[in-house]
Amino acid sequence: MWQAREQRGNPLCWRPQEEQMPRNGFIDHIGIGVPDLAPAKRYYDELLPILGLRAWFPAPEAGEFNYGPAGARGSQIFFYQAVEPAPHSRHGTGLQHLSVMVSSRAIVREAHRWAVAHNAEVVHEPREFPEYGEHYATYFLDPHGFMLEVVCHRAEET
Repeated sequence: MWQAREQRGNPLCWRPQEEQMPRNGFIDHIGIGVPDLAPAKRYYDELLPILGLRAWFPAPEAGEFNYGPAGARGSQIFFYQAVEPAPHSRHGTGLQHLSVMVSSRAIVREAHRWAVAHNAEVVHEPREFPEYGEHYATYFLDPHGFMLEVVCHRAEET
């Protein structure tokens, strides 16, 4: 049986009479519009396997594509054809950056070398960001201007 209970000043919060179940929400996926799917797919088909991500679904005729963790459940990223293409700025309203967590600092450095070899604009070379705890990362821009972060939250392996 459901009843209204006041919760933190909200008298219209409905929940079962027994205690409400714990809620652990996670981001399932994010969708990003790009001006041209084919070059975006070529770019990400090369980069994301380095980071441990793989395509989860075959690309439909319209060309949308996605990636998620290889061999694991987790958040996915989908790419769609932008219906109203416009330049992207991480300094404007909207997406500031995407971050992919990897298992070692060596992968962060490998991603950085890949970005440099593909003429990406590097925002931050691989380094520690102590203000965020155990945080070793590199940041660079993809061809559409999206800032990508590759981060490891582990100490250097010896």
